Amino acid sequence: MPTPPSLRLAGQHALVTGASSGIGVAVAKALAAHGASVIVNYGHDTDGANAVVKDITDAGGQALAYQADVSQEAQVQAMFQQAIEHFGGLDIVVSNAGLQVDAPFVDMTLAQWQKVIDVNLTGQFLVLREAARQFMKQGVRPDVSKAAGKIICMSSVHEVIPWAGHVNYATSKGGIMQLMKSVAQELAPHKIRVNSIGPGAIKTPINHDAWATPEAEAKLLTLIPYDRVGEPEDIGQLAAWLVSDEADYITGQTIFIDGGMTLYPGFATGG
Repeated sequence: MPTPPSLRLAGQHALVTGASSGIGVAVAKALAAHGASVIVNYGHDTDGANAVVKDITDAGGQALAYQADVSQEAQVQAMFQQAIEHFGGLDIVVSNAGLQVDAPFVDMTLAQWQKVIDVNLTGQFLVLREAARQFMKQGVRPDVSKAAGKIICMSSVHEVIPWAGHVNYATSKGGIMQLMKSVAQELAPHKIRVNSIGPGAIKTPINHDAWATPEAEAKLLTLIPYDRVGEPEDIGQLAAWLVSDEADYITGQTIFIDGGMTLYPGFATGG
């Protein structure tokens, strides 16, 4: 039998945005498996969020689904208020919600640009700001964690790798990089840690067509030196470690988890 995970997050309370599908599901489940109680935020997929809550509670954990559009200030503030009332505080916030609306650059509409920026970047700002306010108010609780709070921004390898045909998405992720670093610099004296995770190709619904057939997966693997496409659970386990006290001295960093995609494999033979 596999060894059960350590309860490195026992007694802590977490909020994960965009947790009704893909990477968000894996992050919420991993945090719960390590002992945290979790608010499972979702935008539209009520059934998906409720399924995550059921999986967590069936495994003996604590979870609650909460609907909110992260691009809307009032909804984000109401979600934090509800989470704090429910748990009595927060220790971990994973700002994961994101989407793609793809188009060639010359055909991209202002609405397509704005929708992605609103959710992927403005949504991160709103979630991080409310998290910071709460963590500063709470301060450090030594019996819970060495830090007053831990924040993870879900970024992408495309914060550093350009992506033609996805200009709005790549721009949002590049923005997340500087948002995260600037916030981390400002909040470090308050003992609040802020980091990003930068996934590469992960088997989620958002990129289903890129790995769903053997032919598509073989093409995708030409970009991945480690020769496998990532699983959502890879991201979940990294997130659970990154918000634990084992990673207490890490702040202001993007940790890429990409099988080597950011090694620019096209140059492996000299370019």
